[in-house]
Amino acid sequence: MSTEQGKALLAIARATISSALGKSMQADESAPWLEAPGATFVTLTQQGELRGCIGSLEAHRSLLSDIKANALAAALRDPRFAPLDADELDRTQVEVSLLSSLAPISFSSEQDALAQLRPLEDGIVFEYGPYRATFLPQVWEQLPQPAEFMAHLKHKAGLSPDFWDKDVKLFRYTVNKWKESS
Repeated sequence: MSTEQGKALLAIARATISSALGKSMQADESAPWLEAPGATFVTLTQQGELRGCIGSLEAHRSLLSDIKANALAAALRDPRFAPLDADELDRTQVEVSLLSSLAPISFSSEQDALAQLRPLEDGIVFEYGPYRATFLPQVWEQLPQPAEFMAHLKHKAGLSPDFWDKDVKLFRYTVNKWKESS
């Protein structure tokens, strides 16, 4: 995807949030490529601190529908935060991540899995029975060591940071990302 397409996705995400908060804002939604299937995450930050992040791991609707749904969810329905208020909009920065398809990782042990992780490149999905969590590649900036990254990911999934089982499944993906300038 091009920088221009990324800017279009950012504009659509911001316009969607703005409209939901009662501030009229338009973005061009007419590009044909927006109708292709796509999986996105929308991340909201304020002064570098997370304010909302919701997304899709797999493409199950058009890119346009996905970006709009995830922008609304990040702003209004992230369970970690109160819904975004219209007064916060001007100090909120929007970031959009477009995900590749998920690729399974084959491994023989947790050490083998950790050795295969690519810091700053891989987004990882951790799965064990009903437990599932993901971290975007951007999370490596806060958790640069694979063991620490994995421990936090397991905790996010609702498991103990030292949990491991032969039935754990891991998937990797990469992202193209665009962020509004400060």
